[in-house]
Amino acid sequence: MGHISRGGTVAAGIVALVVPLAVTVVGAAPAQAASCTASKGPYQKQVEKFLGRPVDGKQSTADCKATRAFQSKHGITPAIGYAGPVTWGVMDLMNKQKAAGKNPNKAGKCPTNKGRIACVDLTRQLSWIQDGKKLAYGPVPVRTGRKGYATRTGLTKIYWRHKDHVSTIYDVPMPYSQFFDGGQAFHSANLSMWNPPGSHGCVNMTKTVAAKYWAMLKNGDDVYVYGRKPGT
Repeated sequence: MGHISRGGTVAAGIVALVVPLAVTVVGAAPAQAASCTASKGPYQKQVEKFLGRPVDGKQSTADCKATRAFQSKHGITPAIGYAGPVTWGVMDLMNKQKAAGKNPNKAGKCPTNKGRIACVDLTRQLSWIQDGKKLAYGPVPVRTGRKGYATRTGLTKIYWRHKDHVSTIYDVPMPYSQFFDGGQAFHSANLSMWNPPGSHGCVNMTKTVAAKYWAMLKNGDDVYVYGRKPGT
């Protein structure tokens, strides 16, 4: 987030970041001293299946280590190997994203009569670029606004781009920023796209994806945001 000049008006920016579920704890890095729990969680079988572990609903040392590794990778805290709602929520979201395949607009919710348009589905935490009905790029997982900082829905246009932007509010880099609604923008973020609980309103992307969006989009291109991020 930063203050952005637009047509002589200063718009308060909202800097970026997202994961799709209600989370109780925020944290990029789990405590190194955290121990592996012997307790099974309420989503034990689902987590075991997702991780390719034997599905018996019982917590084993191997189950805990595999779950803990997943939590550490995606910044889910505490990373103690507990198969709780936040961990399963991330996994469930990944399953839904994978199910989108190469037809993310199957339901026709993103407009197909606008030419080049960047679509953002908050519910599935997915984004893609299409030209009319043709899929031009994606879909890719993104990280949108957390509770209290929800990424706003509706049809807007990219109005300002700054490749090396730095937030004036949070003093954090926002590479490949493309602003489309006040201070909300597409930009890269150096963390997992499934890191809870989400951004301050921006649509976070990996550096590779943000660079691709930068190359494919320009000022005046449409952006359509719809749905609702789980937990917001």
